[in-house]
Amino acid sequence: MRRRTAWLGFGMLAVGLVGGQLQAQAVGSPAALGFSAERLERIDRMMREAVDSNRVPGVAVMVLRRGKVAYQGAWGWVDREAGRKMATDAVFRIASQSKAVTSVAVMMLLEEGRLTLGDPVSKWIPAFKDAKVASASDTGRVLTPVKRAITIRDLLTHTAGISYGDDSLVRDDYTAAGLGPDLGPGWYFADRTVPICEDMDRLGTLPFVAQPGEKFVYGYNTDILGCVVERVSGLSLAEFFEQRIFRPLKMQDTRFYLPPDNRGRLTAVYQASDTGVARAPDGPTGQGDYVDGPRVSYAGGAGLLSTTRDYARFLQMLLNGGTLDGVRLMGPRTVRLMVSDQIDSLYKSPGSGFGLGFEILENPGLAGQYGWVGRFGWGGAYGTNYWVDPSEGLVAVYMIQFPTAAARDLLTRFRNLVYQAIVE
Repeated sequence: MRRRTAWLGFGMLAVGLVGGQLQAQAVGSPAALGFSAERLERIDRMMREAVDSNRVPGVAVMVLRRGKVAYQGAWGWVDREAGRKMATDAVFRIASQSKAVTSVAVMMLLEEGRLTLGDPVSKWIPAFKDAKVASASDTGRVLTPVKRAITIRDLLTHTAGISYGDDSLVRDDYTAAGLGPDLGPGWYFADRTVPICEDMDRLGTLPFVAQPGEKFVYGYNTDILGCVVERVSGLSLAEFFEQRIFRPLKMQDTRFYLPPDNRGRLTAVYQASDTGVARAPDGPTGQGDYVDGPRVSYAGGAGLLSTTRDYARFLQMLLNGGTLDGVRLMGPRTVRLMVSDQIDSLYKSPGSGFGLGFEILENPGLAGQYGWVGRFGWGGAYGTNYWVDPSEGLVAVYMIQFPTAAARDLLTRFRNLVYQAIVE
Protein backbone atom coordinates (compact mmCIF):
# COMPACT_ATOMS: atom_id res chain seq x y z
CA MET A 1 0.00 0.00 0.00
CA ARG A 2 2.85 2.36 0.79
CA ARG A 3 4.43 1.73 -2.63
CA ARG A 4 1.14 2.67 -4.33
CA THR A 5 0.70 5.76 -2.19
CA ALA A 6 4.20 6.95 -3.08
CA TRP A 7 3.08 7.75 -6.62
CA LEU A 8 -0.26 9.45 -6.09
CA GLY A 9 1.37 12.89 -6.23
CA PHE A 10 3.16 12.37 -9.54
CA GLY A 11 2.23 15.16 -11.93
CA MET A 12 0.11 16.93 -9.30
CA LEU A 13 2.68 19.06 -7.46
CA ALA A 14 2.57 22.82 -7.98
CA VAL A 15 5.90 24.03 -9.36
CA GLY A 16 7.29 27.22 -7.85
CA LEU A 17 10.53 27.62 -9.82
CA VAL A 18 9.78 30.15 -12.54
CA GLY A 19 11.40 32.55 -14.95
CA GLY A 20 14.80 30.84 -14.86
CA GLN A 21 15.58 32.12 -11.39
CA LEU A 22 14.46 31.32 -7.88
CA GLN A 23 11.80 34.00 -7.57
CA ALA A 24 10.54 35.15 -4.18
CA GLN A 25 7.21 33.32 -4.61
CA ALA A 26 9.08 30.06 -5.13
CA VAL A 27 10.25 30.10 -1.52
CA GLY A 28 7.59 28.77 0.80
CA SER A 29 7.42 29.35 4.51
CA PRO A 30 8.43 26.28 6.52
CA ALA A 31 5.01 26.05 8.12
CA ALA A 32 3.19 26.19 4.79
CA LEU A 33 5.39 23.37 3.50
CA GLY A 34 4.93 21.19 6.57
CA PHE A 35 8.24 21.96 8.27
CA SER A 36 9.05 23.21 11.72
CA ALA A 37 11.20 26.35 11.33
CA GLU A 38 12.77 25.68 14.71
CA ARG A 39 13.73 22.16 13.70
CA LEU A 40 15.14 23.32 10.37
CA GLU A 41 17.50 25.61 12.28
CA ARG A 42 19.27 22.50 13.52
CA ILE A 43 20.68 22.08 10.00
CA ASP A 44 22.31 25.50 10.13
CA ARG A 45 23.84 24.81 13.55
CA MET A 46 25.20 21.45 12.43
CA MET A 47 26.71 22.82 9.22
CA ARG A 48 28.34 25.77 10.96
CA GLU A 49 29.85 23.48 13.56
CA ALA A 50 31.21 21.14 10.87
CA VAL A 51 32.91 24.03 9.06
CA ASP A 52 34.11 25.85 12.19
CA SER A 53 35.69 22.65 13.54
CA ASN A 54 37.53 22.13 10.21
CA ARG A 55 35.79 18.81 9.60
CA VAL A 56 34.60 19.94 6.16
CA PRO A 57 35.72 22.88 3.97
CA GLY A 58 32.38 24.08 2.67
CA VAL A 59 28.91 22.82 1.79
CA ALA A 60 25.72 24.02 0.11
CA VAL A 61 22.27 22.44 0.33
CA MET A 62 18.78 22.95 -1.01
CA VAL A 63 15.51 21.35 0.07
CA LEU A 64 12.27 21.61 -1.90
CA ARG A 65 8.86 20.41 -0.82
CA ARG A 66 5.63 20.65 -2.78
CA GLY A 67 7.57 22.39 -5.55
CA LYS A 68 8.87 25.24 -3.43
CA VAL A 69 12.14 25.98 -1.69
CA ALA A 70 11.77 25.13 1.98
CA TYR A 71 15.41 25.51 2.97
CA GLN A 72 18.73 26.46 1.40
CA GLY A 73 22.09 27.33 2.84
CA ALA A 74 25.81 27.67 2.18
CA TRP A 75 28.61 27.42 4.71
CA GLY A 76 32.40 27.58 4.59
CA TRP A 77 34.44 28.18 1.49
CA VAL A 78 34.27 27.92 -2.28
CA ASP A 79 38.03 28.44 -2.18
CA ARG A 80 39.55 28.85 1.26
CA GLU A 81 43.01 29.83 0.00
CA ALA A 82 41.55 32.54 -2.25
CA GLY A 83 39.24 33.77 0.50
CA ARG A 84 36.02 33.09 -1.48
CA LYS A 85 33.13 32.09 0.76
CA MET A 86 30.62 29.41 -0.16
CA ALA A 87 27.52 30.70 -1.95
CA THR A 88 24.21 29.17 -2.99
CA ASP A 89 25.20 29.61 -6.66
CA ALA A 90 28.59 27.91 -6.31
CA VAL A 91 29.44 25.37 -9.01
CA PHE A 92 30.33 21.79 -8.07
CA ARG A 93 31.75 18.77 -9.88
CA ILE A 94 28.85 16.35 -9.55
CA ALA A 95 30.62 13.24 -10.93
CA SER A 96 28.19 10.30 -10.87
CA GLN A 97 25.18 12.54 -10.41
CA SER A 98 25.72 12.96 -14.17
CA LYS A 99 24.40 9.41 -14.56
CA ALA A 100 20.83 10.52 -13.81
CA VAL A 101 20.95 13.08 -16.62
CA THR A 102 22.33 10.56 -19.12
CA SER A 103 19.72 8.02 -18.05
CA VAL A 104 16.98 10.58 -18.70
CA ALA A 105 18.46 11.27 -22.15
CA VAL A 106 18.34 7.55 -22.96
CA MET A 107 14.71 7.31 -21.87
CA MET A 108 13.78 10.36 -23.94
CA LEU A 109 15.14 8.54 -26.99
CA LEU A 110 13.23 5.43 -25.94
CA GLU A 111 10.01 7.47 -25.83
CA GLU A 112 10.71 8.60 -29.40
CA GLY A 113 11.03 5.00 -30.57
CA ARG A 114 14.70 5.40 -31.44
CA LEU A 115 15.88 2.63 -29.10
CA THR A 116 14.49 0.06 -26.67
CA LEU A 117 15.72 -1.32 -23.37
CA GLY A 118 16.35 -4.68 -25.04
CA ASP A 119 18.49 -3.30 -27.86
CA PRO A 120 22.09 -4.60 -27.87
CA VAL A 121 24.64 -1.85 -27.35
CA SER A 122 26.60 -3.35 -30.26
CA LYS A 123 23.98 -1.84 -32.54
CA TRP A 124 25.75 1.49 -32.00
CA ILE A 125 29.16 0.37 -30.70
CA PRO A 126 30.05 -2.73 -32.77
CA ALA A 127 33.09 -3.60 -30.62
CA PHE A 128 30.72 -4.91 -27.92
CA LYS A 129 29.42 -7.65 -30.21
CA ASP A 130 32.42 -9.86 -29.42
CA ALA A 131 32.65 -8.96 -25.71
CA LYS A 132 34.41 -11.38 -23.36
CA VAL A 133 34.36 -11.96 -19.62
CA ALA A 134 37.47 -12.63 -17.52
CA SER A 135 37.38 -15.22 -14.75
CA ALA A 136 39.97 -16.96 -12.61
CA SER A 137 40.81 -20.64 -12.94
CA ASP A 138 43.38 -23.05 -11.53
CA THR A 139 45.56 -22.43 -14.58
CA GLY A 140 45.18 -18.65 -14.62
CA ARG A 141 42.78 -16.26 -16.29
CA VAL A 142 40.11 -17.50 -18.68
CA LEU A 143 38.29 -15.32 -21.22
CA THR A 144 34.76 -16.46 -22.07
CA PRO A 145 32.41 -14.94 -24.67
CA VAL A 146 29.34 -13.24 -23.23
CA LYS A 147 26.35 -15.60 -23.00
CA ARG A 148 24.09 -12.99 -24.54
CA ALA A 149 24.32 -9.46 -25.90
CA ILE A 150 24.80 -6.55 -23.50
CA THR A 151 21.63 -4.45 -23.65
CA ILE A 152 20.66 -0.86 -22.92
CA ARG A 153 18.82 -2.11 -19.83
CA ASP A 154 21.97 -3.88 -18.59
CA LEU A 155 23.84 -0.59 -18.82
CA LEU A 156 21.14 1.46 -17.07
CA THR A 157 21.02 -1.02 -14.19
CA HIS A 158 24.80 -1.63 -13.99
CA THR A 159 24.31 -5.34 -14.64
CA ALA A 160 26.35 -5.51 -17.85
CA GLY A 161 29.38 -6.85 -15.98
CA ILE A 162 31.44 -3.76 -16.86
CA SER A 163 33.63 -2.29 -14.12
CA TYR A 164 35.96 0.70 -13.98
CA GLY A 165 38.86 -1.65 -14.70
CA ASP A 166 39.98 -1.94 -11.08
CA ASP A 167 39.55 -5.72 -10.80
CA SER A 168 42.92 -7.51 -10.76
CA LEU A 169 41.81 -9.82 -13.57
CA VAL A 170 41.45 -6.96 -16.05
CA ARG A 171 43.43 -4.04 -14.64
CA ASP A 172 46.49 -4.50 -16.85
CA ASP A 173 44.31 -4.66 -19.98
CA TYR A 174 42.61 -1.39 -19.07
CA THR A 175 45.89 0.34 -18.29
CA ALA A 176 47.35 -0.71 -21.64
CA ALA A 177 44.26 0.68 -23.37
CA GLY A 178 44.50 4.03 -21.59
CA LEU A 179 41.54 3.33 -19.30
CA GLY A 180 41.10 2.21 -15.71
CA PRO A 181 42.36 3.51 -12.35
CA ASP A 182 46.10 3.43 -13.02
CA LEU A 183 45.80 6.68 -15.00
CA GLY A 184 43.67 8.44 -12.37
CA PRO A 185 40.10 7.73 -11.28
CA GLY A 186 38.63 5.32 -13.81
CA TRP A 187 35.55 7.50 -14.25
CA TYR A 188 37.54 10.67 -15.03
CA PHE A 189 37.56 11.85 -18.67
CA ALA A 190 37.95 15.63 -18.41
CA ASP A 191 41.59 15.53 -19.54
CA ARG A 192 40.92 13.35 -22.59
CA THR A 193 41.86 14.67 -26.02
CA VAL A 194 39.51 12.32 -27.90
CA PRO A 195 35.69 12.17 -27.95
CA ILE A 196 34.00 9.79 -25.50
CA CYS A 197 32.91 7.40 -28.26
CA GLU A 198 36.52 6.77 -29.23
CA ASP A 199 37.25 5.59 -25.69
CA MET A 200 34.04 3.51 -25.64
CA ASP A 201 34.96 1.86 -28.96
CA ARG A 202 38.21 0.78 -27.31
CA LEU A 203 36.44 -0.29 -24.12
CA GLY A 204 34.33 -2.76 -26.08
CA THR A 205 37.47 -4.74 -26.95
CA LEU A 206 38.49 -5.20 -23.29
CA PRO A 207 37.44 -8.05 -20.99
CA PHE A 208 34.63 -7.51 -18.49
CA VAL A 209 34.23 -9.04 -15.04
CA ALA A 210 30.77 -10.66 -15.05
CA GLN A 211 28.25 -12.05 -17.49
CA PRO A 212 25.43 -9.67 -18.51
CA GLY A 213 22.48 -9.78 -16.13
CA GLU A 214 24.20 -11.84 -13.45
CA LYS A 215 25.74 -9.25 -11.12
CA PHE A 216 25.59 -5.57 -10.17
CA VAL A 217 28.95 -4.13 -11.27
CA TYR A 218 29.43 -0.37 -11.01
CA GLY A 219 31.55 1.00 -13.83
CA TYR A 220 31.65 2.57 -17.29
CA ASN A 221 28.03 1.66 -18.07
CA THR A 222 26.68 5.20 -18.24
CA ASP A 223 29.66 6.49 -20.23
CA ILE A 224 28.77 3.85 -22.81
CA LEU A 225 25.18 5.11 -22.76
CA GLY A 226 26.44 8.65 -23.36
CA CYS A 227 28.07 7.42 -26.55
CA VAL A 228 24.84 5.67 -27.54
CA VAL A 229 22.96 8.97 -27.08
CA GLU A 230 25.47 10.66 -29.37
CA ARG A 231 25.19 8.04 -32.10
CA VAL A 232 21.41 7.75 -31.94
CA SER A 233 20.79 11.51 -31.87
CA GLY A 234 23.59 12.71 -34.13
CA LEU A 235 24.52 15.31 -31.50
CA SER A 236 27.38 15.44 -29.05
CA LEU A 237 26.25 14.63 -25.53
CA ALA A 238 26.89 18.25 -24.55
CA GLU A 239 24.64 19.45 -27.38
CA PHE A 240 21.90 16.94 -26.54
CA PHE A 241 21.92 17.89 -22.87
CA GLU A 242 21.86 21.61 -23.63
CA GLN A 243 19.15 21.48 -26.30
CA ARG A 244 16.90 18.80 -24.85
CA ILE A 245 17.35 19.03 -21.05
CA PHE A 246 19.26 22.03 -19.68
CA ARG A 247 17.78 24.81 -21.78
CA PRO A 248 14.15 23.61 -21.43
CA LEU A 249 14.60 23.26 -17.65
CA LYS A 250 16.47 26.59 -17.37
CA MET A 251 19.46 24.84 -15.84
CA GLN A 252 21.75 27.77 -16.58
CA ASP A 253 24.86 26.54 -14.77
CA THR A 254 25.01 22.85 -15.67
CA ARG A 255 27.56 21.78 -18.29
CA PHE A 256 30.65 19.66 -18.84
CA TYR A 257 33.22 22.46 -18.74
CA LEU A 258 33.06 25.85 -17.04
CA PRO A 259 33.55 29.08 -19.04
CA PRO A 260 36.91 30.56 -17.97
CA ASP A 261 35.28 33.80 -16.80
CA ASN A 262 33.26 31.77 -14.28
CA ARG A 263 36.22 29.95 -12.74
CA GLY A 264 35.79 31.83 -9.47
CA ARG A 265 32.46 30.05 -8.90
CA LEU A 266 33.96 26.55 -9.14
CA THR A 267 34.33 25.09 -5.67
CA ALA A 268 37.84 23.85 -4.89
CA VAL A 269 38.34 20.18 -4.08
CA TYR A 270 39.75 19.35 -0.65
CA GLN A 271 41.05 16.17 0.95
CA ALA A 272 41.52 14.91 4.47
CA SER A 273 44.76 15.80 6.27
CA ASP A 274 46.29 15.57 9.73
CA THR A 275 44.73 18.95 10.49
CA GLY A 276 41.34 18.03 9.03
CA VAL A 277 41.20 19.66 5.58
CA ALA A 278 43.82 20.32 2.89
CA ARG A 279 43.51 21.51 -0.69
CA ALA A 280 43.69 18.65 -3.20
CA PRO A 281 46.38 18.79 -5.91
CA ASP A 282 45.74 19.75 -9.51
CA GLY A 283 45.09 17.02 -12.05
CA PRO A 284 42.68 14.08 -12.29
CA THR A 285 42.88 13.05 -8.64
CA GLY A 286 42.22 16.59 -7.41
CA GLN A 287 40.99 19.80 -9.03
CA GLY A 288 40.57 18.28 -12.49
CA ASP A 289 40.49 19.87 -15.93
CA TYR A 290 37.01 21.36 -15.91
CA VAL A 291 38.08 24.91 -16.81
CA ASP A 292 41.35 24.73 -18.76
CA GLY A 293 41.15 21.18 -20.09
CA PRO A 294 40.82 19.98 -23.68
CA ARG A 295 36.98 20.27 -23.63
CA VAL A 296 36.61 17.32 -25.97
CA SER A 297 35.29 14.37 -23.96
CA TYR A 298 31.66 14.53 -22.78
CA ALA A 299 31.44 11.74 -20.24
CA GLY A 300 27.87 10.84 -19.34
CA GLY A 301 28.98 8.80 -16.35
CA ALA A 302 30.70 11.48 -14.29
CA GLY A 303 31.55 14.60 -16.28
CA LEU A 304 29.06 17.33 -15.36
CA LEU A 305 29.26 20.49 -13.25
CA SER A 306 26.15 21.94 -11.60
CA THR A 307 24.67 23.96 -8.73
CA THR A 308 22.19 23.13 -5.98
CA ARG A 309 19.56 25.22 -7.75
CA ASP A 310 20.03 23.64 -11.17
CA TYR A 311 20.10 20.09 -9.93
CA ALA A 312 17.04 20.68 -7.77
CA ARG A 313 15.16 21.78 -10.91
CA PHE A 314 16.17 18.57 -12.66
CA LEU A 315 14.98 16.50 -9.70
CA GLN A 316 11.73 18.44 -9.42
CA MET A 317 11.06 17.56 -13.05
CA LEU A 318 11.40 13.87 -12.14
CA LEU A 319 9.21 14.27 -9.05
CA ASN A 320 6.56 15.95 -11.21
CA GLY A 321 6.51 12.95 -13.53
CA GLY A 322 8.70 14.40 -16.28
CA THR A 323 7.51 18.00 -16.44
CA LEU A 324 8.49 21.40 -15.04
CA ASP A 325 7.20 24.90 -15.71
CA GLY A 326 5.00 23.71 -18.55
CA VAL A 327 7.84 21.85 -20.29
CA ARG A 328 7.56 18.07 -20.54
CA LEU A 329 10.70 16.00 -21.08
CA MET A 330 9.19 12.56 -20.42
CA GLY A 331 5.86 10.95 -19.66
CA PRO A 332 5.04 10.06 -16.04
CA ARG A 333 4.98 6.35 -16.74
CA THR A 334 8.52 6.51 -18.07
CA VAL A 335 9.69 8.19 -14.86
CA ARG A 336 7.85 5.61 -12.81
CA LEU A 337 9.62 2.82 -14.72
CA MET A 338 12.99 4.48 -14.13
CA VAL A 339 12.51 4.68 -10.37
CA SER A 340 11.17 1.15 -9.94
CA ASP A 341 13.49 -1.62 -8.79
CA GLN A 342 14.76 -3.53 -11.83
CA ILE A 343 17.25 -6.06 -10.48
CA ASP A 344 15.93 -7.36 -7.14
CA SER A 345 18.55 -9.33 -5.20
CA LEU A 346 21.41 -8.47 -7.57
CA TYR A 347 21.67 -5.17 -5.70
CA LYS A 348 23.22 -5.99 -2.36
CA SER A 349 22.53 -2.84 -0.31
CA PRO A 350 20.13 -3.88 2.49
CA GLY A 351 16.64 -2.48 2.05
CA SER A 352 17.36 -0.97 -1.35
CA GLY A 353 16.98 -1.83 -5.02
CA PHE A 354 18.21 -0.27 -8.24
CA GLY A 355 16.20 1.14 -11.13
CA LEU A 356 17.16 2.63 -14.48
CA GLY A 357 19.82 4.94 -13.10
CA PHE A 358 18.85 5.32 -9.45
CA GLU A 359 19.08 3.56 -6.11
CA ILE A 360 15.56 2.90 -4.79
CA LEU A 361 14.60 2.63 -1.11
CA GLU A 362 12.54 -0.56 -0.78
CA ASN A 363 12.49 -1.20 2.97
CA PRO A 364 13.30 1.82 5.20
CA GLY A 365 13.50 -0.35 8.31
CA LEU A 366 15.96 -2.80 6.80
CA ALA A 367 18.01 0.07 5.33
CA GLY A 368 17.91 1.94 8.65
CA GLN A 369 17.17 5.20 6.86
CA TYR A 370 14.53 7.90 6.86
CA GLY A 371 12.24 8.02 3.84
CA TRP A 372 9.28 6.18 2.38
CA VAL A 373 9.28 3.27 -0.05
CA GLY A 374 10.13 4.67 -3.47
CA ARG A 375 12.65 7.28 -2.35
CA PHE A 376 15.36 7.42 -5.02
CA GLY A 377 18.76 9.05 -5.40
CA TRP A 378 22.49 8.66 -5.84
CA GLY A 379 25.75 10.54 -5.24
CA GLY A 380 29.03 11.55 -6.81
CA ALA A 381 32.70 10.78 -6.18
CA TYR A 382 33.49 14.30 -4.95
CA GLY A 383 30.99 13.88 -2.10
CA THR A 384 27.80 15.33 -3.60
CA ASN A 385 24.46 13.58 -3.14
CA TYR A 386 20.73 13.92 -3.71
CA TRP A 387 17.46 12.18 -3.03
CA VAL A 388 13.80 12.49 -4.03
CA ASP A 389 10.99 11.19 -1.83
CA PRO A 390 7.71 11.13 -3.82
CA SER A 391 5.58 10.32 -0.79
CA GLU A 392 6.82 13.47 0.96
CA GLY A 393 6.92 15.64 -2.19
CA LEU A 394 10.55 16.15 -1.21
CA VAL A 395 13.72 17.02 -3.15
CA ALA A 396 17.08 17.43 -1.40
CA VAL A 397 20.48 18.33 -2.85
CA TYR A 398 23.75 18.16 -0.90
CA MET A 399 26.85 19.66 -2.54
CA ILE A 400 30.39 19.36 -1.23
CA GLN A 401 33.84 18.77 -2.78
CA PHE A 402 35.39 16.64 -0.08
CA PRO A 403 35.42 12.87 -0.87
CA THR A 404 35.90 11.66 2.70
CA ALA A 405 34.17 9.80 5.50
CA ALA A 406 33.50 13.16 7.17
CA ALA A 407 31.47 14.31 4.15
CA ARG A 408 29.48 11.06 4.13
CA ASP A 409 28.78 11.37 7.83
CA LEU A 410 27.58 14.96 7.35
CA LEU A 411 25.29 13.78 4.53
CA THR A 412 23.70 11.18 6.83
CA ARG A 413 23.15 13.79 9.51
CA PHE A 414 21.74 16.24 6.96
CA ARG A 415 19.22 13.67 5.75
CA ASN A 416 18.20 12.90 9.32
CA LEU A 417 17.69 16.57 10.12
CA VAL A 418 15.61 17.18 6.99
CA TYR A 419 13.19 14.41 7.91
CA GLN A 420 13.00 15.25 11.60
CA ALA A 421 11.96 18.78 10.62
CA ILE A 422 8.89 17.54 8.71
CA VAL A 423 5.92 17.79 11.06
CA GLU A 424 3.01 17.34 8.66
